Order: sequence, then structure tokens, then C-alpha cells
Amino acid sequence: MRPTNQSTAAGRDRESPDGTSRRRLLRLTGTAGVTGLAGCVELPNTLGDSADGTDGRCGSGSDPVDSVSEYATHPDDDVSLFRRGLRRLGYFPDEVVPSSVRVNWTFPINYVGHTAAKSSPVPTPDGETIVFAGDSGWVHAYAPNGEKRWSTLTGATKLGFHGSAAVVGDTAYIGGYDGDLYALAIETGEIVWRTRSEDLEGTLAIGSSPAYYDGVLYVIVEYGSPSSGALWAFDAETGEALRSDDRIWGQAHPSPTIDLDAGRILAGSNDGVVYCWEFPSLEFAWEFQADADGEQREGGAFRAGAEIKGTVAAHDGYGYVGSWDNNFYCIDLADGSQEWVYETDGSIMSNPAVDVDEDIVYVGSDDNHVYALDAGSGELLWSADVNGRVIGALTVTAGTVLVGSYDSHLYALDKATGERCWRVQNRGRVTSAPVPVDGRIYYAERGAFSNYYDDDAETVLDDPGHAYCLVDDG
Repeated sequence: MRPTNQSTAAGRDRESPDGTSRRRLLRLTGTAGVTGLAGCVELPNTLGDSADGTDGRCGSGSDPVDSVSEYATHPDDDVSLFRRGLRRLGYFPDEVVPSSVRVNWTFPINYVGHTAAKSSPVPTPDGETIVFAGDSGWVHAYAPNGEKRWSTLTGATKLGFHGSAAVVGDTAYIGGYDGDLYALAIETGEIVWRTRSEDLEGTLAIGSSPAYYDGVLYVIVEYGSPSSGALWAFDAETGEALRSDDRIWGQAHPSPTIDLDAGRILAGSNDGVVYCWEFPSLEFAWEFQADADGEQREGGAFRAGAEIKGTVAAHDGYGYVGSWDNNFYCIDLADGSQEWVYETDGSIMSNPAVDVDEDIVYVGSDDNHVYALDAGSGELLWSADVNGRVIGALTVTAGTVLVGSYDSHLYALDKATGERCWRVQNRGRVTSAPVPVDGRIYYAERGAFSNYYDDDAETVLDDPGHAYCLVDDG
């Protein structure tokens, strides 16, 4: 069955961050071998299906903008976060994706079979250093040309890192699956401070990516018994815990999203609830419950079936997030009411990306499709088959949507039509966010395993998952 639109609203007037109307006529059509400095690799040449244009760019020849406002980035120029900014939009209108690409360099980073999405690379604000974190507890820093600047082994050696770093000035902050929060020096990789699990009431893990604002880090943490979570605030300079709210049920993986205009900080959890606090007071505001219909958990505290794994994207006073109940939701940040819902044919774990200039939100599903939806109404604009589940974060550039698939490819799709510009074959499933920086594209994959889902056979790591840098093949 193809997905059907179940919008509960006919649409609403939308305004851009500068107050001008962005409601526009829909112009969308259609439906939906390398040696690198960081390691020597041979990958099959599957970089075909390039864009139709002749200007060497993917995405109908779209032009990049000269600069990006803090709406999609951060009010501070020296801050770089997972999904780029506080609103977690994954929006890069200043980047153009080439019409064909090649692997410039790569190195092994992921060795664990844990199926959570892998940590995404985060560039320093000047783009001169890229911070990668792996699932064996290592954090790495690389230059754009593939030169390794440093590698640091942390205490998160069991399941490593699945959240991504927050880079603030000369420091990178990241939480590990050992339940500890780390601060590392960008220049050397030295651990500046480490706030341990026992200081946070016995955290099981930190799978979220920190948010930073005005000297404070905001992090969602997980607890094991009972299955629950909490929002914590930390002094970024010292790692001192400032305050927390432990009302979250289910182990919470998503990263906190902050909308300064709406005065909200919010995150979802495995109980199918999006929790929202006033910002910066952290007074609790509301909660939104997705359609949970599974077995009762933690003595009836919540039901399974509507787990929220993806991070909310906040735009124009609304939050966009998917659930294991197969639905993608648009939520009013003022009161937590549902504006519209779109149903797919599979669970939704991916982090959506929002083109704030076109009012379009892009999301991937376990039904092997990427969807482009009108942000105001939930109307389907196009869908594209990417031949595998999408559980990582999507990225939208000047003309292109970048998305990793469980078919072990990274895809570049024309953002106006969903047509494939190219795809890159990799070793394992691509579950990190693709991050474009100055014409290069960085991302990471899972390791490639045999017998992972076979209870009667030994699971074998065939090839570790790698981090990649793609460049223009023109």
C-alpha cells in the first residue's frame, strides 16, 4: 500500500525568519576505485545516474547562497552542532553537491553491530577540522585533505559513540555509551574534563548530541532500570551539572532541539512522547504522545509501539518528527497540539531535514522511501525509493537531498523532483548524517556483518564501517 496523506489541517500561512511570506506556487514535478590519505580502499564504481544538467552540479543547477543566517546555524559564529544548528534542520543552502563524486579518503571507524544510527561528523566552524566519533570509543580529528590531526581513546569502549559532537570554540563536547560526558580540546584531542555516570545518578548511556547556548550544554541521557531518561544542563567550561528533569520515560536517544524564537527545548523518547520545556527556564511546558499500541513497559508507565528515535526539527514555531507508529508528525511548539500527520508504510527513525526557504520537510522511512512534504500542510510533493531502510539523518543543500540507505549506498536526490543524481556504494549501511563542507561530503557507515540477524550462527565482522570524504569527480 502506498502512503496516504492524513493531514488534519488544510494548511497555514507561513513566514520566513525575516517576516516575509514564503508561501509559493508548487513548482515540483515527478515522483518519486580510490586511494586516500587516511587509508587505501577499492570501492565499486557505482557513481552513475548523474544529474541531467551540464554545469557540473546536482539539483537542477541551483545556486548556493552567500551566507546562512543563525536561523539554520547558531547565534554564535564559533559553534557547530549536529544537524548544524539549534533547530536541528540539517539545512545547507550554501553548499552545492557535484553531479558526480569520488571517494577522496576514508578510514575505519565503526566495529560494533549495534543497530543505532552511527555518529555523524561535525566540522569546526572554519571547516578546517572534522570531528568523527566511532562505536569503539575513539574520537578522531581529520583535516579536509585526509590528514589525521589526532585520535583519542575514551572510556566508552563497549558501544562507543552514537551521538555527535558539539564544537564550541576550541572544545568538542560529546556523550558516550558509558554514560559519561566528555570535553576534548580541538587542537590536541586531550580530554579537558569528563563528567562521569555516577555524578549523573547512574546514567546508562548518552546517545544524544549536545546542544549549546550561552555557556550551557543541554544533553538528553538514558537510564537502565527503570527504562527512563532525563534532560540535563551542564556548565560548558567545567562540566558541572547545573540542573535536570527526569520526567522522561523510555530510554531517550534523540538530541535536544532548541527554538529560541518559540522559547522551547524539546526531545522525544522510546515511550513515544515528545517532551517540551520552556527555554531557558526549563519549566515543563507540554508533552505530545504518538500512537503507542504495544505492550506495557515499566509496570504500565508507558506502552511500546511509538518509539521516537529521531531528533525533532523546529521551523516557524512547529516541530517535525517521526515515530515507530509509521507516522510523521507536525506539532505546534506553543502547546504540543498536532497540526498534521503523514502516514508511511514503515517505522520512521530518521532525522528530518527542512528547507526553510521553500517550506519543505524531507524524511526517510523504513519503507525504503524518502518523502518531500509541504511543511505547512503535510501534502506529499514527491517520494523516492532508495532501496533500503532510512534510519539516519537527511541533509538538504542548495539543490539536493543527501540520504544514507540500508542498501549500503549514499544517495543524492534532486530536491525538487526526488530523481536520483548519483549514489555511492559503500561497505556497510549508511546511517550517519551526510555533512557537506566546502564542496566535500563527510559521512560514516556501520560495519558489514555476516549472520547478524541469524540466532543460530555466529555474527562475523566482515569489514569495519568507514568514515568517508567525497569530492567532485569532474
